[in-house]
Amino acid sequence: MSATNARIANLFDQMADLLEIRGENPFRVRAYRNAARIVHDWPRSLASIIEECESKKQKFPKIPGIGADLAQKIRGLVLQDRFPELDELKRKVPPGLLDLLSLPGLGPKRAAFLHQELRINSLADFDRSLRSGEVARLHGFGPKLIAGFLREIEARKGGEPRRIAIGTADRIAEPMVERLREVPGVYAAEIAGSLRRRKDLVGDIDLLVGCAAEAVAAVARAFVSSEGVVEVLAQGSTRCTVKLEDGLHVDLRIVPPESFGAALHYFTGSKAHNIAIRALGVRAGLKINEYGVFRGRRRIGGSEEKDVFHAVGLPFIEPEIRENSGEIEAARQGRLPRLITLEDLRGDLHSHTRATDGRNTLREMALAARERGYEYLAITDHSRRLAMAHGLDPKRLSAQMRAIDRLNEEMSPFRILKGCEVDILEDGALDLPAPVLSRLDLTVCSVHSHFQLPPQKQLSRVLRAMDHPELSILGHPTGRLIGRSRTRLPMEFDVEKVLEGARDRGVFVELNSQPERLDLADHYCKLARSLGVLLVLSTDSHATHELGFVRLGIAQARRAWLEREDILNTRSWAEIESLIDRRRRGFARGRAAA
Repeated sequence: MSATNARIANLFDQMADLLEIRGENPFRVRAYRNAARIVHDWPRSLASIIEECESKKQKFPKIPGIGADLAQKIRGLVLQDRFPELDELKRKVPPGLLDLLSLPGLGPKRAAFLHQELRINSLADFDRSLRSGEVARLHGFGPKLIAGFLREIEARKGGEPRRIAIGTADRIAEPMVERLREVPGVYAAEIAGSLRRRKDLVGDIDLLVGCAAEAVAAVARAFVSSEGVVEVLAQGSTRCTVKLEDGLHVDLRIVPPESFGAALHYFTGSKAHNIAIRALGVRAGLKINEYGVFRGRRRIGGSEEKDVFHAVGLPFIEPEIRENSGEIEAARQGRLPRLITLEDLRGDLHSHTRATDGRNTLREMALAARERGYEYLAITDHSRRLAMAHGLDPKRLSAQMRAIDRLNEEMSPFRILKGCEVDILEDGALDLPAPVLSRLDLTVCSVHSHFQLPPQKQLSRVLRAMDHPELSILGHPTGRLIGRSRTRLPMEFDVEKVLEGARDRGVFVELNSQPERLDLADHYCKLARSLGVLLVLSTDSHATHELGFVRLGIAQARRAWLEREDILNTRSWAEIESLIDRRRRGFARGRAAA
């Protein structure tokens, strides 16, 4: 079986899960978690790198964050498809326990607790215990959580596909599309479906190719032989479907060039949007489908996607907002938003270095940001509370500030901002003293612990933190994790009250672009916009290449109809600094008045 980056990452995640279930050393667990993330997000195929090194008798190049022991395990997986340590650990843990971890909100510690308390060893065991009321009697399993587990189990019984994060889907789909574009006779090849609409979670992947009739067979062959394919479910002249090693289905539609635009619109969806567009066509005496735009039997358009919109008197509607949620009315009235683009961003306000849990130096991160055309980058390494990340105490943070001053002299006019990702403690206090934080340009303050507090207590905790004069940005606000083997439900609190609290206190709220976070979700981004809260589109980068995650945050922002003015870091640093200082001065005036 091909050792893709995704497969290696999945096996490392499994190793971390099993170690955590068994209560092993947390630093070892974290090492595998970090390695899984690094491998999953690495821009090149590690298998290709290793095979190239073997052929040239060269050493496997060092990857930041991957030590010699883990590098050797990667090599074993690529060359021999062997991971004996994982095999040994699997023999010590009931195999069904790993299945539980795919349920949102059920991590390794909870799985171990269920196993110890109720002898639950599988999803079937868990289903029975949920319905019998046994789980409800355990501490930490409230009615809302149990209802969510039952809904998820029922959905799986009904055959609903497992959903994967957009970042993972991109890494699968993009190489497949590039491969198809190289086939002679291909006119165009694009990603379609919910992935093109940039939904944060997708159930499958849809691809579309427009090609000459004589190229159809070659396109189909190239598709079914793509990396990671384990089973060909269908292979025909207009449609092919394959299953990948993680069970994900990829569907390819093949159309003639004259139908490509209409087919791209049709297979992008959403279904509700398509129905509304077809209804407009009917009223105009037209028939619109995946084959084109027709007046009677005569094709009047369809080779380009804009033909569909032009036929019903509309301007082009961007794929991200095609959900029949007001976009057609806005288009008819000339009120479509000018959605934010990558080019609108002037910097990134959340990143990490090797000083804590990042994988590149301060200089390397700054140079990478400057190469992207940014004007500034905020270095926001973790504060001391996050011991697993080797968080900064006041002394180490002060040393980093001095290092930033020296580097700024060298890199001007590019600006490195002095920041810190400060833990919000259980009682809402911040992890570092105010005199230290006041020396920073900005802070990103985040919850990294006690995710299961009761909703009102969690809300009070976050609101109290936002009352601190040195809190600039509320980081990954709901704390959710999505995607691969681990998921974590958002914290239970009233998000609208948090956003209102941010607006009233002059706090900025992060849209975190990490593929496993994408926090805030798009509907909350829309809510923030309606309330007048400025969002910060950050990457939370832990390596130079992770600065590229910004494209996922941009997608999330576009789905929420956000424009340039809705995002803080489309502004210059001078403008942002003025807003932060105004907030600080407001607190100072309040204290003086008191």
